[in-house]
Amino acid sequence: MTATSISWTGPGGAGPAMYPMRRWVFEDSLGRYDIDLGDSHVKCGTLDQLTSVGALELNYGVDRGSAPLAELIAARYGGSAEHVLVTHGSQEALYLLYATLLRPGDRVIAFRPGWQQAWDVPERLGGQVELLDLTEDFDLDLDRLAAAGGDDLRLITVNTPSNPTGRRLRPHEFDALLALAERSGAYLVLDEEYVLDLSESRALGADRVISVSSVSKVYGFPGLRVGWMYGPLDVIRECIEYKHFTSISNSVLCEALAADVLARQERWAREYHRLVGGGLSILTGWAASHAEQVRLVPPEGTPFAWLHLRTAESSLSFVRRVLGHGVLVMPAETFGTVRGLRISFAREPEQLLDGLRRVSQSFAESEDRAT
Repeated sequence: MTATSISWTGPGGAGPAMYPMRRWVFEDSLGRYDIDLGDSHVKCGTLDQLTSVGALELNYGVDRGSAPLAELIAARYGGSAEHVLVTHGSQEALYLLYATLLRPGDRVIAFRPGWQQAWDVPERLGGQVELLDLTEDFDLDLDRLAAAGGDDLRLITVNTPSNPTGRRLRPHEFDALLALAERSGAYLVLDEEYVLDLSESRALGADRVISVSSVSKVYGFPGLRVGWMYGPLDVIRECIEYKHFTSISNSVLCEALAADVLARQERWAREYHRLVGGGLSILTGWAASHAEQVRLVPPEGTPFAWLHLRTAESSLSFVRRVLGHGVLVMPAETFGTVRGLRISFAREPEQLLDGLRRVSQSFAESEDRAT
């Protein structure tokens, strides 16, 4: 367990394991690929697939989000719109929660491998981060978790299904997290970006559980930058107050388009299942044919999968060579770990097959270099 001071080292202290995702996506790889198997959302939708908003007045909008959109979001949970705050993507929702709930010195529990914001931002805000490594099979280490409680524990953040592992929390794992939160007087933040059906979210009716999601990942509209949180009224009110000092409100244009997405949720759910079902079949077959190089971790409802890398080459070095073939995939180092790849498979079959063919070519080059 890594606590308070976070240092990024590989196995045995063999150099840094952390490699900022921002640098990989927006600096090293930008403009160098024509096939994207790296971003964690399904194939992106386009503007012409959405209903025209017509003569929409482009005013400031409402700090908590438009009433029609908030109602649609609440309907996904089967709850009330007063528990909803619409944000500029789910990343703003998470930031608002960190900024409003944390006080200097408060402890935060997050999990690795995972999303860097979950540990980096709380630390920048004065929190003391305990970063718990998942087991080899990506389970929660319940013994370490039980020992991590205390009066100074303020926040537990968990992503389910997980990015990058593709794994869902088991009921007993959620129960352990909730018990720890209640025992310590902490909040449990559920990053549910990859949940298509939010009606079973444990945030519904809970006093200390908050759900965060968006239209980015399972709907394929990350460019709208529309996310939300669903949680207790006192937390929602605090975050609304703080939002005045971040984005004030969201784009009324983007909110109107996001409302159209959620109003036709069944249409996008069908598209999601089409892409995920076909893509996973292709990826599973490809991974089986490369069993000496990778081991696939079966995803549990995500548009991407984690593959353990079995070759001697570092995952960062390998994906750099894959990028040389015009394909973007994500190396383990961007998630605070080593020896793995995250590959998004919710793509059209032709594109996915072409991208995986190029990854295979990179494996062949690795073998040629080794000999």
